[in-house]
Amino acid sequence: MDFFNQKYFYFILLAASLFLPLASSFEKKIQYHKKWTALFLSILVMMLIHIPIDVLFTKIGIWSFNKDFVSGPHIAGLPIEEWLFFVIIPFCCVFIYESVEYFLAPLRANAKNYYATLITGVTLIIFAIVCYKNIYTSVYCSLAGITMILIYLYRPVWWRRFQIMYLFALIPFVIVNGFLTGSYTAEPIVSYNANHILGIRIINIPIEDTIYCFEILVTVVAFYEYRLAKRFSIKNN
Repeated sequence: MDFFNQKYFYFILLAASLFLPLASSFEKKIQYHKKWTALFLSILVMMLIHIPIDVLFTKIGIWSFNKDFVSGPHIAGLPIEEWLFFVIIPFCCVFIYESVEYFLAPLRANAKNYYATLITGVTLIIFAIVCYKNIYTSVYCSLAGITMILIYLYRPVWWRRFQIMYLFALIPFVIVNGFLTGSYTAEPIVSYNANHILGIRIINIPIEDTIYCFEILVTVVAFYEYRLAKRFSIKNN
């Protein structure tokens, strides 16, 4: 299948992921486009945190990109498609987040939910220490663990809504990441160093990718909600 064996495949995959959320952004009931300023500022903050990790991981061989499936241009050692990944995937997932707000009743986490978040966070940090030799596992379990402890401490009102969005987002995530990791193709676009992951996979996707996805999205949503709240406060003063 030639479609799965061309240098623009990663780019095409991202464009296909973007199509529906972008086309629906101007829907009157959701009006996603009116929040783009807050969204893109939040994506920028997330990229300032996670792009350097991505660059470092690529440089030290935690993962690598198949040159046959990317268009060619690289910035700081990352293919241009990887940079676009950090914009397009959060854009699509925050669209799901806004849709959850519209289609479901307002959701608030209760005390038990926050307590479970704390237990999960502590467990992830312990797991990161135990698996310190697996760099990808250790780094993102640490980050996710710290994030969950902070969520327990600050108890943001958006936490339950984020959880629902994350569960829905895992469906397209598995599909898109399945292509990236070679689940549906003869060769992967992204290959992982077996020495730095646990080896547990969903189809062909390292389990660490679900934590990586969580950490990227929760960073975006936290700053997104902060920007929206700040904008609302300014309008009412």
